[in-house]
This record gives sequence, structure tokens and C-alpha cells, in this order.
Amino acid sequence: MRIRLALARRERWLMLVAGALIALGIVYGNNQLHPAARTLTQEDIDGAVMHTIETKTLPSQAARAYEAIRGSVVRVREFERADGESEDTESGVGTGVVIVDKGIILTNLHVVSTAKRVGVVFADGTESEATIIATQPENDLAVLQAKTIPDDLPAATLRSTRDLALGDEVVTVGFPFGIGPSVTSGVVSGLRREYRSPEGKRLLTNLIQFDAAANPGSSGGPLVTMDGEVVGIVTGILNPNNQRVFIGIGFAVPIENAAAAVGISPF
Repeated sequence: MRIRLALARRERWLMLVAGALIALGIVYGNNQLHPAARTLTQEDIDGAVMHTIETKTLPSQAARAYEAIRGSVVRVREFERADGESEDTESGVGTGVVIVDKGIILTNLHVVSTAKRVGVVFADGTESEATIIATQPENDLAVLQAKTIPDDLPAATLRSTRDLALGDEVVTVGFPFGIGPSVTSGVVSGLRREYRSPEGKRLLTNLIQFDAAANPGSSGGPLVTMDGEVVGIVTGILNPNNQRVFIGIGFAVPIENAAAAVGISPF
């Protein structure tokens, strides 16, 4: 009997030792398969950043600026009805930018001043009629209210021109000759410029001069910083030969003037 009890105790002890060895083996194997995470150093982070820069093409500043503003840019359509016709036809195209998410849009007065009816097309393809709710002739500006607006319509971010400097990079977004949205890039070429409309009817002052390409149809579009913020509304191009094509000098109304046309403070 004593021998049998001794053997039983020995077997239990051996089983306990064996269980402990198995547990230690599992822990060791797990540590080998899943080693403890090493603390990242600044050298590791710098190396990862450099690897990304060297192996992936990052979007340009102009591309990022466009991405920030594209949802707020609209195509502005002028409609007229010829004598004897039963339907309106599109007679001209310009550009506008949403500055209040309730469908309030800034554009140029000369884009819509002769239209019998105004329509807009939003970035997502939504079409709507629009009414002119305010004008500011001295700055060639008009404010539109769209009757139908998309869900989650983004309004552009407006930025003061107070610290705008010659050489600052900018982009314009619009529908030159009805093609678009088109993006062009350039720099601020001058500040506080004057420009007289081709018809000679209006002298505009305190304008931003820029060299990003603009053409008929670009009028009313935003002049945008590399941060995607609107600093002006494109209003005209200078061309001595009256061919209405871009030769490198465009003008935009500062956003402070444009916001005043709506009766809001932009900042």
C-alpha cells in the first residue's frame, strides 16, 4: 500500500513538472514567433518618411489646392430665347464659387447681366436655376441664389489678402471656353492694379494681378492659394489686340470686396 501511494505521488509530481515544462515551452515559442515590439526611434521615423518620398509620387501643391476647392466651383450658364423659339438656349458660360452652403454663389456681373435666365451646375452634376440677389457693379460682381442645392454642399474657405505677396503661388479654377472644370497655376504678379473693361464701360480698381491662365468662361471663378483658400474672384484679362485670349495678365477682385457684395465678413 505504501509503495502504491509513493508511486501515485511520484506520478503526480512528474505530471506537474511536465505541465510546467510545456507551459514554459509555449511561452518561449510564442516569444520567438511574436517578439516584443521595438521602441521606434526618430531615425526609424525619418527612414520611413524618406522611403515614402522616394517610392511614392505625392500630389502637387496645385493638385491639393484644387482638391480643396473643387466641390465649391460651379458652372454658370446664361440662357436666352430667340424670337420665334419655344425653348431657351445656352448663350454663354462662366464660373462661380459657393461661399455659403445654402447655395449662395459669387460670380462676375458681366457673366449674367444680359441673361434672360441663369442656371448653375454644381460639382456633383446637380443642375439648378439661379436668381440674382445682389450686384456690385463697381467690382463687376453678382451674387446668385441657387433654387436647388446638393446635399452637403461645401462652401469655399475665404482668406484675407492682407498678407498676399508678389510671387505667391495661386491657381484658378473655371470653365474657359466652356471646357472644365479646368485648373491653371501661376503666381501673384501684382497688387492694387486697375483694369478697364474691353467695352470701356467700367474701371475696376484694387485688383490682384496674376499669371495663371484665364480665358472667356473663367470669369467669376476663384483665385486660390496653395492652401485651397479663395483670395479673389477672376474678373478679366488684359489683351492689347482685343482677341480675348490670355497673354499672361489676369485680374481678380480681392475677396474682401467680393464678400462685401454679399453683406458678410469673410473672416
